Amino acid sequence: MNAFASGLDHPRWLYVLPNGDVLVAETNAPPRPEDNTGIKGWFFARYQKKAGGAVPSANRITLLRDADGDGVAETRTAFLSGLNSPFGMALVGSSLYVANTDAIVRFPYATDATSIPSAGEQILALPGGPRNHHWTKNIIASPDGSRLYVAIGSNSNVAENGMSEEQGRAQVWEVDLKTGTHRTFATGLRNPVGMAWEPESGALWVAVNERDELGNDLVPDYMTAMRDGAFYGWPYSYYGQHVDDRVEPARPDLVAKAIAPDYALGAHTASLGLAHSGANTLSPQFAEGMFIGQHGSWNRKPRAGYKVIFVPFNAGKPAGMPIDVLTGFVKENGEAMGRPVGVAVDTHGGLLVADDVGNAIWRVAGARAMTAR
Repeated sequence: MNAFASGLDHPRWLYVLPNGDVLVAETNAPPRPEDNTGIKGWFFARYQKKAGGAVPSANRITLLRDADGDGVAETRTAFLSGLNSPFGMALVGSSLYVANTDAIVRFPYATDATSIPSAGEQILALPGGPRNHHWTKNIIASPDGSRLYVAIGSNSNVAENGMSEEQGRAQVWEVDLKTGTHRTFATGLRNPVGMAWEPESGALWVAVNERDELGNDLVPDYMTAMRDGAFYGWPYSYYGQHVDDRVEPARPDLVAKAIAPDYALGAHTASLGLAHSGANTLSPQFAEGMFIGQHGSWNRKPRAGYKVIFVPFNAGKPAGMPIDVLTGFVKENGEAMGRPVGVAVDTHGGLLVADDVGNAIWRVAGARAMTAR
């Protein structure tokens, strides 16, 4: 393990370009004057400040280049600036798509470019506004490049502001890049973030953060292979058809349709990052499966998450207990030194981990020799 890059400004999400360059979204929440108000909001803001999360958004995507293949980026440039809390990124042909907190924007991309001076073109507005509780918007392209999938979190914990505030949220959208139109792909996902294609089954997997304030051990965050048209319970039920009595009015008709997810990741682990194992150089136990970045949550004692894990797969499905890959982010006294978020496998087979409190990108790799590109 080594620092691929350090001294960054709240790096949260990663995207590896085909030429090996790494894009990192240096970003944080936009102004949200109607979110986290009252006493509970005060405690949340206090925790965020203590945890190192209450910093202004740099609103920037930075390019990192490791041209000599030694596992350390020697080139760093401001690739895109002046964005609005950017998060997800996807390259399709010569177009780079960036998911701001309120819109998907398209930029022209040329191979080996170190910056994009051109203004972006908005192709789709996304739910935002003055509350914008779960502000991150992630995107991933379909394997054939014809569609984007957009992960959009809820505007509350359990719809305490009413379902009218949740229009278009707690969902994954499918966007037709030819027409610019979109449709709902999956619903009832409280805060879907990381997405990854599983190549053997062809399924799109998503990491989802579940609801708070039901105790230290409820509700498990999870990852699941999304089914087209499926409903996963939020806000009316969790982990299938376990009813959440706090939500009014109740919807037993929707609870009856709720699908249980495929794999639990622990309560309040804030499992955000998701990356398929790809051609990584770690030991053979990491040959097939998913890497997950667990950011850790304000809502649990003792702490959970604050590490990167790996879930082994067999025949396109989870096949075993999770394996710790990268730990040590929490001191013995309980203080967190860092918080892993986005994960990605680079073109040399190393696992990259964005640490938005340590302000670094960590790189984990096996002993296999690397070659310069």
